[in-house]
Amino acid sequence: MGPPPEPVGDLVALTAELVDIPSVSHHEATLGDHLESMLRAVPWLVVERHGDNLVARTELGRRWRLVLAGHTDTVPPAGNQRAQVVGDVVHGVGASDMKSGLAVFVELARTEADPAVDLTFVFYAGEEVDSRYNGLGHLLADHPHLLAGDAAILGEPTGGAIEAGCQGSLRMVVTLAGRRAHSARPWMGVNAVHRLAAVLDAVARSPERRPVLGGCEFREALQAVAVEAGVAGNVVPDRATLTLNHRFAPDRSQADAEDHVRSLLAPALGPEDTVEVVDVAAGAPPGLEHPLLRALVTTAGVEVRAKLGWTDVARFAAMGIPACNFGPGDPTLAHHPDERVEGSLLRSTHAALADLVRHGPAEEIA
Repeated sequence: MGPPPEPVGDLVALTAELVDIPSVSHHEATLGDHLESMLRAVPWLVVERHGDNLVARTELGRRWRLVLAGHTDTVPPAGNQRAQVVGDVVHGVGASDMKSGLAVFVELARTEADPAVDLTFVFYAGEEVDSRYNGLGHLLADHPHLLAGDAAILGEPTGGAIEAGCQGSLRMVVTLAGRRAHSARPWMGVNAVHRLAAVLDAVARSPERRPVLGGCEFREALQAVAVEAGVAGNVVPDRATLTLNHRFAPDRSQADAEDHVRSLLAPALGPEDTVEVVDVAAGAPPGLEHPLLRALVTTAGVEVRAKLGWTDVARFAAMGIPACNFGPGDPTLAHHPDERVEGSLLRSTHAALADLVRHGPAEEIA
């Protein structure tokens, strides 16, 4: 065996250090520089940078390779741009989502000199904005070999729980046709806004589906998230658009999810109405049967539940790499003005991951 692990540093101080480096989406370069400087100083890591995306790997020839990935960008601050450490709690934009997760990964990268599994650390930009900017997607398209591994863990905020897989997300725009008329003579037209009532009723009455996959209960949802209509204060509107967001369990394909929503809406639609898919992302199955992730479940000894939102575990799943979400941040505080993370969760998350990388899985795949 190699040298023992270095002593664990102050994860609270490291998280505050990262929070203090602004990295709002599209402005992650400075944080990338800082992370690169820290990781290039670690002799057992091979480091590559592509744009604002950073990948650091061990090359020890181990039986397994575990990918630990997290995004470097944050949403714009809400008066919380500087870190505030109060006792054992770090406050500030990104403290939960997800600079606390980054801090845990950085500490593992620079202290675990002789892991039982090879490690790949991925720090990527552009997760909080449109998917075309997602740095993990860019690495997948241009440098897929850097993301290769047997299993992956995303440091998304989970409050120290393990959130398996993720649900898919589908956005559709429903456009309802009407016929203009003067509002004093509405019988001469067809009010497209009034026609929204039947569509909204169908959405509100959509049955809730809660499939259990891999022991985790997913919970589908269909919500109206935007409405646009109206011509003038005295005109019956001839057009109304409704944007829907459907979160669907990973046992449905993208086509299945679309067909499901279209069938719900069909009775309320006419021949001139349209339904357009504007954005869709597949979900990911739990994947916790993989020995690396099963070992994490055993080691962490925490709640295991389904991820009801969408995360980049889906990108790994599309590569055939099982993945889960596991991070110290509280997901209910992500993007909140009082975003914060507790030191106890930083330490327990780090301890579980450190145990995993030091000992690896207990069993082999046949």
